[in-house]
Amino acid sequence: MGPSSLSLTQKIDESGMRCASTGHVRARNLSEIQVYRHAQAASVAVSALLKRPAFSRDVDLKDQLSRSSSRVGPLIAEGFGQLTDRHLAAYLGRARGSVLETIAHLAKAQNEQFISDAECSQLAEKYDHIGRMLTRWINHLKESDWNDRG
Repeated sequence: MGPSSLSLTQKIDESGMRCASTGHVRARNLSEIQVYRHAQAASVAVSALLKRPAFSRDVDLKDQLSRSSSRVGPLIAEGFGQLTDRHLAAYLGRARGSVLETIAHLAKAQNEQFISDAECSQLAEKYDHIGRMLTRWINHLKESDWNDRG
């Protein structure tokens, strides 16, 4: 059983359509992976902040924040294309590392007063949520005995 091929408990809703009530469904493409969509949206939000003139005072921070925040989605995508759960988990672990790096860079940007306390809090919360989603997925993969994703 692969990362996104978990058992599906289905029920019939009022319209007669089958829908998932618990469990997970095997994702057919990246757009069906919620954590990927969250990562892409968070990256767009960080990119918008990086356009501020204040970031020109610390080009290194701007570059590091840009790179770490924009790496999360692509690492999830690259992992999704792997053939085994173990390989997928390795990429998700790297994505989780980039999440933590991004949170650290956001704190520095807040300390430098490039972003407000509220902006830092909001984005750090988004990235923390992404990190928790990745952790749950990684833990599931560990419990699934590292099956081939075929």
